[in-house]
Amino acid sequence: MNADEHADPAVDAFVSHRNLLFTVAYEMLGSTMDAEDVLQETWLRWADVDLAAVQDPRAYLVRITTRQSLNRLRAVGRRRESYVGPWLPEPLLTAPDVADDVELAESVSTAMLLVLETLTPTERAVFVLREVFDLAYDEIADAVDKSPAAVRQIAHRARAHVTARRPRARVSPADARRVLDAFQRAVGTGDVQGLLDILAPDVVFIGDGGGIKQAVLRPVAGADRVARLLASAEARTAALAMRPAEVNGCPALVLRFDGEIDTVVTLRIDDGLVTALYAVRNPEKLSHLRRETAVRRWK
Repeated sequence: MNADEHADPAVDAFVSHRNLLFTVAYEMLGSTMDAEDVLQETWLRWADVDLAAVQDPRAYLVRITTRQSLNRLRAVGRRRESYVGPWLPEPLLTAPDVADDVELAESVSTAMLLVLETLTPTERAVFVLREVFDLAYDEIADAVDKSPAAVRQIAHRARAHVTARRPRARVSPADARRVLDAFQRAVGTGDVQGLLDILAPDVVFIGDGGGIKQAVLRPVAGADRVARLLASAEARTAALAMRPAEVNGCPALVLRFDGEIDTVVTLRIDDGLVTALYAVRNPEKLSHLRRETAVRRWK
């Protein structure tokens, strides 16, 4: 018997759209663990659907994913209020083809995810579905239980809010590699001047240890302060293996100690200079990276 005769249409539809659904959930939540949980909940609901009544499986799956993400976002928002120190999104390894898609790379960047954190849950859902995935207003209305007219107003408000805060133009791959190489050399040798050469005057360093690992409890601002902070960590950094990577569509360093991931530092680069550094040390946010899986484009 041909294997195709055993194909399950529900499984096929879910698998074919899984990358899209994961990205929707991740951009809504900033957490791979929560996004995976949402996908599991989405599948359980999708498996019970009468497919004969579904005209557009992609839109239906996005609607389920969005609703489950909204439910979880409202729940995790309360947890984040008691989080120790700054909260950063979970680092997400991104495949090279993500960097080729400027809009997608920007939408999963740490800088953009932090901007999305300043939106209400509904505003965030509408912005992500409209601006990133280009869904029609009536499709979004079904997903967030609002009228199309209300969704248009929410989209306009969210777009204006994000535009005022969004990252600047993306850096070219060649410039990103040059800055990352210089950053890695300077950090590895404790070279303060080398760091000052690539740090923007108003650079900000944000650390996330979650109260589990040592990390700065407040953002550190200014090139001199950030350079000295990084240089002072030379002794500890020397014991770590540093590997370049692409994380959330941006250049990053993955630091390992005794083979285990210790820290992921992501760089935001504007006009050839590092304008922000995001250092995640919370082991609960790094455990998924051991699988070395990378998100890819769904298009």
